[in-house]
Formats: sequence, C-alpha cells, structure tokens
Amino acid sequence: MKPIWHSLDVSLDQLNEIGANTMASFLGMEFTEIGPDYLRMIMPVNGRTKQPYGLLHGGASAALAETVGSVASSLIIDHKKQICVGLDINANHIKGVSEGYVHAIARPLHIGSTTHVWDIRICDDDNKLVCISRLTVAIRDKKA
Repeated sequence: MKPIWHSLDVSLDQLNEIGANTMASFLGMEFTEIGPDYLRMIMPVNGRTKQPYGLLHGGASAALAETVGSVASSLIIDHKKQICVGLDINANHIKGVSEGYVHAIARPLHIGSTTHVWDIRICDDDNKLVCISRLTVAIRDKKA
C-alpha cells in the first residue's frame, strides 16, 4: 500500500516533540506508530484523565481522538501552502476504563482538498473498544 503522507521524513520523536507544552503532553499522550495509512497514539488512564468516578473522562477520549486525527491530517498537507484545523468531532463512549492506557488509531475515511474525515478507534490494553470517534478537519490555504 502506498503511504498517504505528504512526506515520509517524520519520526515518532518529532511528532512527540510537537506536543510539548500542550494539552497532549499534559495528558500524557504519546505517538507510538506511523503506518502507511494510519497513526497510533496512547494515553495513560490516571488522575489527569479520569473523572470523579475513577473512569476515563469522555473529554480526555475526545482530546486524544482530536489530537491523533489532527496530527494525521497535518502529515498529509503541504505545510508551505496549507494549514489544517479541527472542524467537527463526535465521540461515542462504549466502555469505561479505570487503569492502564488507552490506544487510539486514526484512519482516513475521506481525504479531500478541503476536508479530511478520520475514523478514530480507542481501545484499552486488552484491545477492547472504549470509544469510537469521527473527526472532520478543515484544510485551508495559508494566507500570504
């Protein structure tokens, strides 16, 4: 399969550095794999990501989904000519998680010239589905 990425000259270390001093780093998100048509990320289930009942907060799942999908879009565009920004996100919370890590994988449903739509599946350490999310990202030309 031919990779969907604009450039293959990116490392996981570089992706993780982009998130320094952002919500992603505060919540402990980390990129773990770049495939030909997907991007993977993990996030711990801990005091920063739990709600008062001790379960993973739905907002943390949404933040993970938006992060992995938005960065995936950024890997497709030409940064000299374009920017990408989140336009819409939906998250269905399927199963509670109280410990360990959650693993997100973003795969494209649509890669157009003005929008990208991502399917993001978030699973627990046992690969059980925790959340399904769909993210739409707007692709805009940079202003001169």
